[in-house]
Amino acid sequence: TDGFVHASDGPNSFPDLIGVDGASAIAQIRERRPDLSTVVAVREGSMGTQDVRRDRVRVFVDGDGAVVRTPRVG
Repeated sequence: TDGFVHASDGPNSFPDLIGVDGASAIAQIRERRPDLSTVVAVREGSMGTQDVRRDRVRVFVDGDGAVVRTPRVG
């Protein structure tokens, strides 16, 4: 393997998870993409790095913990 995530490894975005509880969304992403090393909830509006990582998904949640935008690999 070359260390990169390829389309054959699974989905790269999860639009169906908008509105879902963040913890549930993380569990579903880990189930669909066990190859990802980092799947984390991040509060919408929080400061974060701008780097792109093919082994990470950030799950942006609101104050109630609901997913507010499509989680994507990167």
